[in-house]
Amino acid sequence: MPYEEDEETENYEEAERMSINLYIGGGGGALQRGEKKHEIVYRPSLTWTEKAAAEAEAVAAVSCSGHGRAYLDSLISYGQTVCECYTCYSGIDCSEFSPGCSADADGGDPIFLEPFWMQKAEDSAIVVSGWHRMSYSYAGYTSMSTMSLEVEKYIHKIHSIVGNAITEGRYLVFGIGSSQLLSAAVYALSSQNSSSPSNVVATIPYYPMYEAQTLFFNSEDFEFKGDTKSWKLNNATNNMDVIEFVTSPNNPDGELKTSVIGGKTIYDHAYFWPHFTPIPAPSDHDFMIFTLSKLTGHAGARFGWAVIKDKDVYEKVSTYIQVADLGISKDTQLRVLKLLKVAVEDDGKQLFKFAYDKMRQRWDRLTSVFSKSTRFSIQKRDPLHCNFFNETRLPSPAYAWVKCEREEEDNCHAVLEAGKIIGRTGSTYKAKDRYVRLSLIKSQDDFDLLMLRLTELVSLENGNIESI
Repeated sequence: MPYEEDEETENYEEAERMSINLYIGGGGGALQRGEKKHEIVYRPSLTWTEKAAAEAEAVAAVSCSGHGRAYLDSLISYGQTVCECYTCYSGIDCSEFSPGCSADADGGDPIFLEPFWMQKAEDSAIVVSGWHRMSYSYAGYTSMSTMSLEVEKYIHKIHSIVGNAITEGRYLVFGIGSSQLLSAAVYALSSQNSSSPSNVVATIPYYPMYEAQTLFFNSEDFEFKGDTKSWKLNNATNNMDVIEFVTSPNNPDGELKTSVIGGKTIYDHAYFWPHFTPIPAPSDHDFMIFTLSKLTGHAGARFGWAVIKDKDVYEKVSTYIQVADLGISKDTQLRVLKLLKVAVEDDGKQLFKFAYDKMRQRWDRLTSVFSKSTRFSIQKRDPLHCNFFNETRLPSPAYAWVKCEREEEDNCHAVLEAGKIIGRTGSTYKAKDRYVRLSLIKSQDDFDLLMLRLTELVSLENGNIESI
């Protein structure tokens, strides 16, 4: 069933779940609607969790000199947890910096949010029993369900708080990251007629996974046809079935996009959160995809969700997920639930203020460097009113879309690489190689090194090296 919010029922059910506490003057029995109690909170002593908690605390206390992290599943050497060092750092405690190291701005790991979760260590931690959710499905639901109703509830809540999507009266489907849902969406929206396969298109520059997945699955029901605008120009009079990917904000350039063709459209809203873009209004499209990785930074959890209007499409996507994986890991869903509960605290202000401040500061530093250059430029950003922060502000995209302006420098990736900066080529997104994408969402160490290398490169234009 699509989601319909019932606040009174929700509050009552929450109280019922919490009624394990003892109270004075009670005669026993379940909590009655509207009844108030004077509670004595009962906190049982820890038994089997003590060892697990101690192990987690011990690993978290390994500092790795602040240039790496130790994890419960890290390698063990001579009885000690091995630090996993950030780029350009090495040594047993990640204290050794390689002076000539290149800044790696290629990937999209959102490690910039790691400090927030370290501040929320107590609220976001989980201790799970060895017998937690061993079944394929959640017991007690009306049918064999592989989706947690509590996770669903908090997904609806985060969207309601942020105001970035209409979810009431819509269907939700969970996927292994947004990546799995992209292919599920194409499957569900395709004509499923091999004699006339659906045409899949996206507007340049576009996220390469759209093309890669469509080609990889090699279905008779759909074919990737490249750039949306080019396809429309060449097929203006043809009545063909089309599935259009719209990435908004766009990866790599951060622009808010809308459909070019209309009709069957998949809105990839991975970056449609207040720390990356102003939220002008809630998205209200037939098929929208979101991912935990760009909301909380937990890319390794591999969790995404689709918000779907049409019941038939929803059922096809659900079937795809069930056939592919029998649903999403119960352990993953438990962690997602814990993270979302933290994310909605104080109506999301703590998480999104931290994340936006971090991204704004990075963009301030970045634009300061590029303002001194005529050799390189970055994408133009226009201010927009953000309903979440209730202010007009500039976008703060996850990536800088850098252009080499000199006519002879048509391979910008090579130019930056010579300056010890590793980015992602423009041709990866079917744009010209005069462009390069630089990631701004990695660790503080990665970003600081990127700024150092960019400053050195820009300073060469004036024949001197300036400090950052």
